[in-house]
Amino acid sequence: FSLVTLPIEFDASKRGMHFIEKYNLIDSSRRGEAKKILNAAALTYIASFITSLGTLLYYISILSGRNRD
Repeated sequence: FSLVTLPIEFDASKRGMHFIEKYNLIDSSRRGEAKKILNAAALTYIASFITSLGTLLYYISILSGRNRD
């Protein structure tokens, strides 16, 4: 599930920046910082995916160890 949400979140950050620019919500001198924050928010989903993948591999290793007995 985490893998599926990655492209959605990156697209949401891209759309959010477009929305900010379209409606001039943030001063142009601060838009670079806003883009960094939106990218950081998207990167949290990558961290979540890596954590989920690690957990999945952990449980697979436990289950594969049981089958050897």
